[in-house]
Amino acid sequence: MPVNLDPEDWDEFRAESHRALDTMLDYLRGIRERPVWTEPSEEARARFKRDLPQEGRDLSAVLEDFDRYIKPFATGNTHPMFMGWAQGAGTPAGMIAEMLAAGMNSNCGGRNHIAIDVERQIAAWMAQAFGFPPDASGVFVTGTSIANFLCLLVARDQAYGEKDVRLNGLCALPGQLIAYASREAHNCVRQAMELAGLGARHLRLIPSDERRAMKVHDLRRAIAADRAAGFRPFLIVGTAGTVDTGAIDPLDRLADVAHSEDLWFHVDGAFGALAALSPALKPLIKGLERADSVAFDFHKWLHVPYDAGFFLVRDKAAHKRAFAANAAYLTRAPRGLAAGDTWPCDLGPDLSRSFRALKTWFTIETFGAKRLGQCIEQTCRMAKRLEAWISQSDAFALRAPVTLNIVCFGVKDDEDGSLAREIVMELHERGEAAPSLTILDGIPAIRAAIINHRTEARDIDAFTEFLDAALRRARKEPHDFGALIEPHGPGKTRLSED
Repeated sequence: MPVNLDPEDWDEFRAESHRALDTMLDYLRGIRERPVWTEPSEEARARFKRDLPQEGRDLSAVLEDFDRYIKPFATGNTHPMFMGWAQGAGTPAGMIAEMLAAGMNSNCGGRNHIAIDVERQIAAWMAQAFGFPPDASGVFVTGTSIANFLCLLVARDQAYGEKDVRLNGLCALPGQLIAYASREAHNCVRQAMELAGLGARHLRLIPSDERRAMKVHDLRRAIAADRAAGFRPFLIVGTAGTVDTGAIDPLDRLADVAHSEDLWFHVDGAFGALAALSPALKPLIKGLERADSVAFDFHKWLHVPYDAGFFLVRDKAAHKRAFAANAAYLTRAPRGLAAGDTWPCDLGPDLSRSFRALKTWFTIETFGAKRLGQCIEQTCRMAKRLEAWISQSDAFALRAPVTLNIVCFGVKDDEDGSLAREIVMELHERGEAAPSLTILDGIPAIRAAIINHRTEARDIDAFTEFLDAALRRARKEPHDFGALIEPHGPGKTRLSED
């Protein structure tokens, strides 16, 4: 008897599918009525410790399990009071696009089908937004961490030139390659050096100024010292929106240094690069248009459903040279499904890739660049509203300048940050709000990353009331704050040189 995985009763499946869609729309519409976060129950965790099922169940039963054991215990980033990490909130339109992409089930590694054209359209739009050449090369990846890694591989390939690092390995070129980034840069930059075989010790961490932006004078001195020592500088990584505070490096001046020193200039713009969509904020990232490459996420400030990272390269030939490979099963043809010159698998390591471009295309087509830019501006206004409250507070104090949408603050006279830690944990457990903790100058700080397009003035005002109440409780009652869990492993500090 033939076996396939289609429904036996399409009408029944259709009814259950519509019910599932309706419940998710209700979920999003009523997001304010629920806690930001709820810890998974023991019953829910136990549900996912079962043996491999040998027999299937009705879709209705599986949906009931989803409603009972999964949906109530989400991260919470769809909620307007989620301010913990730079995570987008998604949109109902994006959710529909994800469903449609799943129905098409396109493998976007390559070949001649329309999904590849959609991805190329996104690259062209971003080239236009960032001031890159119209033929700039782009590819979807899981996120900016991977995009930053791809940047390093392209820059490394350029540095080796005819020595061909892909063929001959790292020993083909005499002298150690050296990269430069701010001490505020994301740890994935260090990890990229590790994974590429260049070594974390060869990432120079340049000091930052009072606004936590890279000091250009110190960068120039470091490059000169490395050249004098016989090393080979090859890459400068600027940051548009640092992970801790949202600081922006002086990108225009970094571009000057990179061009005068003949180095690859890359911008980690995980969320900050998309400030380009806001006429009011775009001047803050001046110089990004001069970068050789940019890494950023659509799933942050543009609220495309996870995951949708992107890597954009000015020189399409350099991009393709770093990744393209000959293989019999990837043979191109002048016509048919195997037609085409450059496929996405020529621009990155992935062969099997989902249709990420569709949900991004849906988001941009549905809302337009103007409205998306206005949402970005709104989150920055909300950050300024929170900053103003903290500046006038008798109990709380700012811990870093507010550049974009991230506000870092703490409790006055909380020398070890223990009160800040308790406040964050309690707000999470009560489901009232979800800021995060970070470490600034060795002391824990409360970090509010206001990304959500749903976050309004009333939410910021409620957040301040929750903060005051949580501080009163923390000061009144004895607490076992527990041990601070530090990062561990090779990158045991954010960007340790050890």
